[in-house]
Amino acid sequence: MEQVEVIFTRSRSGADALEGLISTARISIVVALYRLANPRLVSALGAARQKGVSVRLCLNFNDHYEENRSAQNALRKHSIAFRLIDGRTGKGSKMHHKFAVIDGRTVAMGSYNWTMESEQGNYENLLFLYSPLVAAAYTEEFEALWKEGWTPESSAPPEDLHAES
Repeated sequence: MEQVEVIFTRSRSGADALEGLISTARISIVVALYRLANPRLVSALGAARQKGVSVRLCLNFNDHYEENRSAQNALRKHSIAFRLIDGRTGKGSKMHHKFAVIDGRTVAMGSYNWTMESEQGNYENLLFLYSPLVAAAYTEEFEALWKEGWTPESSAPPEDLHAES
């Protein structure tokens, strides 16, 4: 049965909701994020990884350089695979997604950046969609991002990443 859960940070912690969802993962978690700067959510992903869950992230490359570097280091500490990616037009554009797919069945998405700023100061929203059909579409988008992204250890950002063929 498909269900929807709506969360507004005015009345509920986004980190609480996401941490609870992440803790239900048994097989896989894929996440595409513009920003990642909430240690609690990184730890939740690390705990899932520790349980044997496959965890992969795509992170925006351009903005918030120091925050981005800290996120990369935190992911490495938890042995979480990640790739960096620009937006559709390359350098200067954003990979602005904010979604996670849990076990190919549940999608978390919304305005909520996985940051302390979003948790403590902003009005934000999250939508949990308990739907394998919706999850499949988001997983397909994640896999396209993953294929397009790069790892800092293996290479520099591809220069011709967005070149017209």
